[in-house]
Amino acid sequence: MAITYFPSGNRLAPWWIRDPLARPLGRLAGESRLFGSTARWTPAVDVEETGDELVLTADLPGFTEDTIEIGFENGVLTIRGETEERTGGQERRYHLRERRLGRFERSFTLPRTVSADAITATFRKGVLRVHVPKAPESKGRTIQIRTTS
Repeated sequence: MAITYFPSGNRLAPWWIRDPLARPLGRLAGESRLFGSTARWTPAVDVEETGDELVLTADLPGFTEDTIEIGFENGVLTIRGETEERTGGQERRYHLRERRLGRFERSFTLPRTVSADAITATFRKGVLRVHVPKAPESKGRTIQIRTTS
């Protein structure tokens, strides 16, 4: 069962913004908002398949159920959310800032053989799990061979 992932971000950005060696230039361009904001980030997502369903698991620390939205339209499952930026006062100065905040969006094209009406999601301790059941016709079956006389 194939799932297509669409990366977030600006696809029209020049090659040097995507090049890992040119990250300082990419950050500079993002900070100036010439080619889109670098405030967007991408949470880690695992996609597993069992005999009965697909399970997408996303790490979303700091989020709540109210700050996450899951949509399904035209075969595309989209997970999006937003947390508020933490702003320090005049007296606060960061020496290292690695925790990602702000807005994110992840989209996955699901196969046609899923039961879209039966998709469910759970959120516990910062981990989102989206359960996408397979349609009965996609599970396969064994066909009995009959002898003819």
